[in-house]
Amino acid sequence: MTTRRTHPTGTPDTTRVPPEPSDATPLIDLQSLVVAVRRRRRFWCFVALLGLVAGAAVAVLMPPPPTAVTTVLVAHEADQPNDPGTLIRTDAALLKTTRIADAALASLDSAERPEDFMADYEGLGLTNNLLQIKVTGASDAEAVTRAKALAEAFVADHVRRIREAAEAEAEALLRQRDRMGDRLAEVNEEIGDETPETGPEQESLFARRAELTSRIADFDQRAEEARLGTPRLVAGTQIVDAARAVEHSLPRTAATNAGIGLVLGLVLGIALAAVTAVVADRPVLRRAIAAHLGASVIAELRRPSLRPSRPWQRARTRTARARLTTTLARTVRGSAEPVSLLELGSARGTGVIARDLADALAPDRPVVLVDDLPGRQLAARRHKPGGPTVVAGDQLATVPEQMRTIGVGSVAPGTAWTDLRHLGTRAVLVVRAGHASAAWLHTVARQLADQRIPVLGVVLIDPDPRDRTDGTLWDAEQTALRARGTIPPARRNGTGLPHAERQPWVVRVPDSDQEGR
Repeated sequence: MTTRRTHPTGTPDTTRVPPEPSDATPLIDLQSLVVAVRRRRRFWCFVALLGLVAGAAVAVLMPPPPTAVTTVLVAHEADQPNDPGTLIRTDAALLKTTRIADAALASLDSAERPEDFMADYEGLGLTNNLLQIKVTGASDAEAVTRAKALAEAFVADHVRRIREAAEAEAEALLRQRDRMGDRLAEVNEEIGDETPETGPEQESLFARRAELTSRIADFDQRAEEARLGTPRLVAGTQIVDAARAVEHSLPRTAATNAGIGLVLGLVLGIALAAVTAVVADRPVLRRAIAAHLGASVIAELRRPSLRPSRPWQRARTRTARARLTTTLARTVRGSAEPVSLLELGSARGTGVIARDLADALAPDRPVVLVDDLPGRQLAARRHKPGGPTVVAGDQLATVPEQMRTIGVGSVAPGTAWTDLRHLGTRAVLVVRAGHASAAWLHTVARQLADQRIPVLGVVLIDPDPRDRTDGTLWDAEQTALRARGTIPPARRNGTGLPHAERQPWVVRVPDSDQEGR
């Protein structure tokens, strides 16, 4: 971007300034999202802790019922090495039928409904031929008894189905053999009735008889094999692991549930923090806050902590406050117009800054703090003897003209915007990071512009310690404290012209290669 300034002599002076950032902003700023989630670590740590406590409480308050387990080896006639487990899943489904449940209850002499008993057990296929049965009961002994009865009922039902299938197959083969025998008898009668003259026909009958005899023998063999295969399948279906009670360790269960609850709570807390950060759209980076307010960040202060801070932290805080007080005091002394401090989310910090500033300006001339904070928070606090005078906003007219006034107000929602100019015609915003939404920051900037109150800079409260973004607006030198009182007027523009001789406006002409931006 090229800046063209017009001198009184009519000679244009063109200098190079840093280009303006693109207006296109990403839908989600990952850096801001990470910072916002990290700033809400108390929230998601609390949710994770809540999940840990809830998991442990579930293990203590809702212990698992007494459970017994048994394993059954199931033999199938159609077993194949490449079976994907269809047969064992079918057995598990057959286990959850009223027929098997009713047989198990009958062996237990129980009057419980089969539908209710089916809800207390389940079958799980471990391999293609191993079925694990889990049964719950009122006690360990009852669970073991029910598991044993259920396994025996399932084995008996499986054996019965194998035998019925084998008997049905054998009977079908024998019936087919008998039909072949009837046809053989007919062929034998035809052979006995033939005369010597019918030689060729007699040969065909002999061939037919031989074929029927072979088929009858084949059916006999297949029927015998069907019956011989049944004992193998029956013997292969058995209970290989007797019913036993499952031991439950309360500490181990509580630790497992607590770990699961901790992980789920941590994931849920981080997800909620991320979603709320995106939805709320509350800037936390100094770059974003400065861009939304249209003013540079001139200083940062840590938010007062409820817990005692370490000595080196207190020393850094005092150094930062002293540096900020010196900067603001220099600005107020060099300004012929009154300056106000306007807070957004940090009324307490603004009051501390105002008192420090008043103490720094007191040796020059008496200072009066005009408290226009909600609830008069500044006037309600105790002040050391000899400190600055504090008056309410409606008592501003009673302050003598020879006394310097520093207004302390708020730009939070509900602010009377027309009253801000009475506190000071120039303002320093004291903003807590992550407190206000981007829309409200735009509202504050627009309202202050409508009231013709220039913003000298922004004091950021509770910044992110890992924030490395630049909070300086390079295209707003006319409102930044870094351009006031630090560079001699004759050298600010690099032109050698006095400040009063330069035009108070600039015209920005985009370069040809920057027109698209």
